[in-house]
Amino acid sequence: MRADVGYSGKPLLDKLGVKAGMRVAVLGVPDEGFLTELKTRTDDVSLRRRARCDLLFAGFDDRAGLGRLGAHRDFITPDGAIWAVWPKGSKDVNENDVRDAALAVGLVDVKVVAFSGTHSALKLVIPVARRRR
Repeated sequence: MRADVGYSGKPLLDKLGVKAGMRVAVLGVPDEGFLTELKTRTDDVSLRRRARCDLLFAGFDDRAGLGRLGAHRDFITPDGAIWAVWPKGSKDVNENDVRDAALAVGLVDVKVVAFSGTHSALKLVIPVARRRR
């Protein structure tokens, strides 16, 4: 297991809300240790986008890639989440860019975490009023 990141002292998977049995997809997240750690919590992990994900982790290196958030939204459950992951201190993409792109496709941000020593992550969800049952 990797060392905890940030001041909370909580394990990363707990900060990210990963629970046993969740259906998870990981796309372009540059952290091999994360995938290994994730598989200790749930067996249902895919490296491809797939329907009805509880959590979808997506890596972004630039603003242009954020256009995929709208398509990603269609692959999560109504009460699921997308964790957008980007390099800390990047001039090519930042938290405000992620937030703006999310709002443009009907997602809202609810939490930010230090994903690793080099990356940050923003949790994006479908607003409760817009969730279809």
